Amino acid sequence: MDILKNLCSEFAVSELHIKNIVELIDDGNTIPFIARYRKEMTGSCDDQKLRDINDRLTYLRNLEKRKEEVLSSIEEQGKLTEEISEAVAAAVTLAEVEDIYRPYKQKRKTRASVAKEKGLEPLAELLFSFTLKGVDLNEVAKDYVDAEKGVETVEDALQGASDIIAELISDSPDGRKVLKDLIAKRGLIKSVAKTEEDSVYAMYYEYSEPVAKIPSHRILAINRGEKEGFLKVSVEVEEETALSLLNQLFIKEGSSSTDFCKAAAEDSYSRLIFPSLERETRSNLTEKADEQAIKMFGSNLKPLLMQPPIKNKTVLAVDPAYRTGCKLAVVDGNSRVLFTGVIYPTPPQSKIEESEKRVLELIDKYKIDCISIGNGTASKESEIFIADTIKKSSRSVSYMVVNEAGASVYSASKLGAEEFPDFDVSVRSAVSIARRLQDPLSELVKIEPKSIGVGQYQHDVPPARLEESLSGVVEDCVNSVGVDLNTASVSLLKYIAGVSASTAKNIVAYREENGAFTSRTELKKVRGLGPKAFQQCAGFLRIPKGKTALDNTGVHPESYDAAKKLLDIFGYSQKDVAEQGASGIGGKVKDYGIAKAAEECGVGTPTLTDIIGELEKPGRDIRDELPKPMLRTDIMDMNDLKEGMELTGTVRNVIDFGVFVDIGVHQDGLVHISQICDRFIKHPSEVLKVGEVVKVKVLSVEPQKKRISLTMKGIQ
Repeated sequence: MDILKNLCSEFAVSELHIKNIVELIDDGNTIPFIARYRKEMTGSCDDQKLRDINDRLTYLRNLEKRKEEVLSSIEEQGKLTEEISEAVAAAVTLAEVEDIYRPYKQKRKTRASVAKEKGLEPLAELLFSFTLKGVDLNEVAKDYVDAEKGVETVEDALQGASDIIAELISDSPDGRKVLKDLIAKRGLIKSVAKTEEDSVYAMYYEYSEPVAKIPSHRILAINRGEKEGFLKVSVEVEEETALSLLNQLFIKEGSSSTDFCKAAAEDSYSRLIFPSLERETRSNLTEKADEQAIKMFGSNLKPLLMQPPIKNKTVLAVDPAYRTGCKLAVVDGNSRVLFTGVIYPTPPQSKIEESEKRVLELIDKYKIDCISIGNGTASKESEIFIADTIKKSSRSVSYMVVNEAGASVYSASKLGAEEFPDFDVSVRSAVSIARRLQDPLSELVKIEPKSIGVGQYQHDVPPARLEESLSGVVEDCVNSVGVDLNTASVSLLKYIAGVSASTAKNIVAYREENGAFTSRTELKKVRGLGPKAFQQCAGFLRIPKGKTALDNTGVHPESYDAAKKLLDIFGYSQKDVAEQGASGIGGKVKDYGIAKAAEECGVGTPTLTDIIGELEKPGRDIRDELPKPMLRTDIMDMNDLKEGMELTGTVRNVIDFGVFVDIGVHQDGLVHISQICDRFIKHPSEVLKVGEVVKVKVLSVEPQKKRISLTMKGIQ
């Protein structure tokens, strides 16, 4: 297999670019660095495509390695033929390679292996050759009766021969292939109730769906129902059709052993082949469902992390609760905690007047701009209280309910204790809720990605694969935004390309000991940060008030000479860049000719284009160009909703069958995939993402079930 050609074909990338990508990965370069600073070499592939190529490269290399192991093993047994070598070479999946290897694999003791030890293999071969005509099989089998070997009777001999034939049929790659195809095309996944107890899995108590069509979320739901003891799950396919296919492959008519071998094939199917293929089918479906769930989580996580920060605003956070009261934290525009406290506006205390007075005092004293409310227990009551209270304030104050998933994980973590050793767990949660509104990325990186809660069935998928995928998403987000080298936390720095967790701690330790960094080159003095790590990370670390204006841009130090040359050509200075950016340089380069300018500066056109963007807007935050989060000043109750009412809301979660939208009534509404748009879409993620502000219309409201159905169709 030519791995490079395979990758070219699968990803529609030129062979030269694929070759470069593979070499860059093999040389230890990180995906963010390759995506941002090696565009000429990769054809400007983005980070997600590079990660997909890397994953596929790993799979294909493992496939080639396994092929070599299989061929070597078969050759050691003296059974390697040209036909087997060709079949292994042609295999395109690990499963195909294992099917070819199956007959030659060292097995544990089986009925067939026991029969072979008793000397019955020649009888099996004779019967399976279909050369016997007009003879009694009992007479043929008499010659193989041997009490010393444990073959007491003719029946014993024939049973042993049948077991050997059954295993031969079971081990045949051809037989397994046709039956796999049959299950893939005509098989059903079936679930039935294992208990009479009602549960969330009731819809699956008598359920079946084609293997070819069942969506990922239903696979994971059925798997969970089975694991929790509510469901019995199986794969079904027409046995008559399956046996007919086996007979076509292995049975020859007109022989004295025809019926005997048909019976052996039936035994092979029911005892060996189908149970194995049922497990394999379910395993494959689960693997695909896991990958889809992981992909969905990643695609939801990215826009959540990339939500625009609310900069330079003082925020009052409310961490709702009932008995213990709502914890408060005031955090200024630089993320410093100015105040912490508690109020009791919720039952059982319901000290509304006292709480209202306290909140209004805080708004005036600290010049609060916005209130951030956690969406956990007592959130609705807290939101109603805040909405009523801010109407009485002389300041213009808005609020937002933020997803507090993972806040308790952070507040009880070692990191939370290190950051706020004097605060108890609930106060740390309040601070986190404030900072999630101020700068979602900086705060959410402190939490395990899987605890952020924007996926489906994330606790059912393989943890290591989920962690790997989500860490990649966080890494891409952090590096695409860039971080301030002099203020970034260890949590943020460890996601920078080329920076490990220990190196991140060393950067912070160096900063605390020597004061603020004044240039990127000073990074080379940090313990454990060598030339390779510097190359990978330098472009993603910003120094707003450094010795050179270029240190506050995404221009990589290796391109500083090119950037300076560009500024010289068009009459700009670094002072211009530092003070207001090289305004208008893009237009001048366009008039001059970008290819000509790139050649004079000694870089490729993609790199020059990136340099121009950075010089025009030094220190820019790409999140500022995204739609701002939706802030509210009032609340509605679920009972206020009426069919046909049009509202504006924020997409909170995108899943396989639709999206959940926050419309300000504390209960998110569901827009089913069929109600998202007029054209057919395979998945909601084709048109919507987390954090997007959308217009919706109410289809139905069921307050008792806390269920709201919405549509996006027919809205102007």
